[in-house]
Amino acid sequence: MSKASVILVTGSAGRIGAAVSQALVERGHRVRGFDRRPSPAVDESVVGDLTDPKAVQDAVAGTDVVIHLAATPAQADFMTQLLPNNIVGLYHVCEAARVHKVRRLALASSGQVVMNQPWRERTIRVEDGLAPNDHYACTKVFAEIMGEVYASSYAMSVVAVRLGWVPRDQKEADLLAAAEENFDWYLSPPDAGRFFSLLAESDHPELAGFTILAALSKSPDHPTLDVEPARRLLGFEPQDTYPENLPPELRAPG
Repeated sequence: MSKASVILVTGSAGRIGAAVSQALVERGHRVRGFDRRPSPAVDESVVGDLTDPKAVQDAVAGTDVVIHLAATPAQADFMTQLLPNNIVGLYHVCEAARVHKVRRLALASSGQVVMNQPWRERTIRVEDGLAPNDHYACTKVFAEIMGEVYASSYAMSVVAVRLGWVPRDQKEADLLAAAEENFDWYLSPPDAGRFFSLLAESDHPELAGFTILAALSKSPDHPTLDVEPARRLLGFEPQDTYPENLPPELRAPG
């Protein structure tokens, strides 16, 4: 298992990005954060926008691993928010990773790419196919396909990560808490940090091309997404069960 000397985390000022950055720093990595506002818990904070190709190229230059988490989250206007950030921005990141020959590119996908699968009945595997539920999910389908194209066309190691539910604000926390079936989608910030740290460090030969992995915390009922590939390829073992390590400000009263 090798350690990258420099890791770029896009979206490093966000809920997931800050947790991932902190975990990487704690494991001895040098972390460069890229976000539209200054990032905590990083060695180098770069303020920039995904729609600026030069800013993205400059941020990627000199890095070994790119963890691309920045995006407009959840449902939003497609033309003004999802298209520039989740599609055009994704292209700029993939191109920069190709130009600068990074060792690994990790792209944040989402469990929403399979949300219309029968996840209440069984665990959804990658082989079960795609079933996105809205425009945001469609942008994450695009991210997975783009990752596969870059891996096959340019001999890159690209991993698309179907993330569980990390609530970003009180509204999302309330939605997650509203039904017990949602708890099986939970991904705690520390589990996200552990997952991406292992992904950055892994030398498993099966990660040489394109791979789709799922990142979830422990499920109280059954995993909505299949975490076995991440366990096998990364040694990832989720530690938390909802609401463990949910940020205190997002916990329900009582």
